[in-house]
Amino acid sequence: MFVYADNAATTAMSKTAANAMFPALEELYGNPSSLHQKGREANYALMDARKTVAGCLNAEAREIYFTGCGTEADNWAIIEGARAGAEKGKKHIISDAIEHHAVLHTLKKLEKQGFSVTFLPVHEDGLVRVEELAAAIREDTCLVTVMYVNNEIGTIQPIREIGALCREKGILFHTDAVQAAGHVPVDVAADNIDMLSLSGHKFHAPKGVGALYCRKSFRLKNFIEGGAQERGKRGGTEAIPAILAMAAALKESCEHMEENMAKVAAMRDRLIEGLSKIPYSRCNGNPEHKAPGIVSFCFEGIEGESLLLRLDLAGICASSGSACTSGSLDPSHVLLALGMPHEIAHGSLRLSLCEYNTMEEVDYILEQVPEVVRTLREMSPVWMHMLEKMPDPYQ
Repeated sequence: MFVYADNAATTAMSKTAANAMFPALEELYGNPSSLHQKGREANYALMDARKTVAGCLNAEAREIYFTGCGTEADNWAIIEGARAGAEKGKKHIISDAIEHHAVLHTLKKLEKQGFSVTFLPVHEDGLVRVEELAAAIREDTCLVTVMYVNNEIGTIQPIREIGALCREKGILFHTDAVQAAGHVPVDVAADNIDMLSLSGHKFHAPKGVGALYCRKSFRLKNFIEGGAQERGKRGGTEAIPAILAMAAALKESCEHMEENMAKVAAMRDRLIEGLSKIPYSRCNGNPEHKAPGIVSFCFEGIEGESLLLRLDLAGICASSGSACTSGSLDPSHVLLALGMPHEIAHGSLRLSLCEYNTMEEVDYILEQVPEVVRTLREMSPVWMHMLEKMPDPYQ
C-alpha cells in the first residue's frame, strides 16, 4: 500500500484546481495589465479570483494581494509592520518560539536592524498564553506575529483572543495562516487580524502562489518594485492560471470544511490512539486545541531520519517536522521549545493527513510504525543504554 501522509509539507493538486488552471493556460494568456481584449479577459478573471479568496476569509477584495508563496507574504507583512512602527518611533515586536522560519528569520534580520523582539514561550502544550503576551506589551510595541496553526505539532493558537488584545492596544496583528487556511475556519474580521499569510499548495492548489490579506486601513508600501501590479504594491505580471487554481481550491475547501474537518479529525484521533500504545512514545501539542490533520510523535531511543527511511520503504510518506528544514541535522526548534531533550526530539515523526486519506491508510500506518520503531530500537545503542535502567517493554 502507498500512503501519502505529508500534507503539511504540500498537498496533491485537486481536480477543481486543475480544472481552473489548465484551461487558463491556454485561454487566459493575456497580460491582465493590457487594455486589449485578451488583457481584459485575464483581468476580469483576476478580479473574480480576488473576490473568491476574500470571501473565504470574510475580507474585502481590495484587501487581498497575490504573492508567490506564503513565505513572501510573511516577509511582506512583518517588514511592513516593522516599518510602520519605526516611523512612529516604535521598534518592539512580539512573537513566539515555534514560528515557521519564514517568520523567525525575518525577525532575526530585523533585530540586526535595531528592532527588539520578544519571543514568548509556549510551554509543553505549544500554546501561547494571552496573559503572557499582554505582560510583554510595551509602549514601543508595534507588531505581534503569532501563527494560526503550527506546522509541526498542529497546535491552534488563541488567535481571536490575541487579535482582540492587539486591537484594544492599537498594535498591528499578523498571523501566518499557511496551515490554517482551507483547513479550519478563518474570519479576519471576527479574529481582529490586520495581516494574514496563506499559501496555495497547502490546500490542493499548485505551488508558487500565495496571498497576503492586509486590512484596508493599513497602508502597505511597495514590496517588489516594478510595474503597477497588485495596486502598485508588488511588481511582476500576475500568474493568472495559478491564482485561479488557488481561488478555486480555497473555495472548495471552505465549502466542504465541516465535513472534511470531521473526517480528518477522526483519522487523526485513531492515529493518536494507536501510536500512543507504543512504549515510551509521546504525542506533541495541545490535545484540545489541535488542527484536524497534524499528528506529531516522539519515540525514545531512535533517530527520526532512520524512521522516515524505513517508513518510505513501506510505502508511507511522512516527515520529522517542517519540510523547510529537512536538510538540517539539528532537532526541531519547535520540539525544543516545548522543553523536550535533544535526544528525544531527534526521534520525531509528523504524520499530516487530509480529506484524500482513508481509515484503511491510517490502519496501515498503525501496522507499520510500531514494527519499525521496535526494529530501530533493537539496533540502537541509545535504547540498549536505556534498558540498563528500565525493564524491556517488549519482553
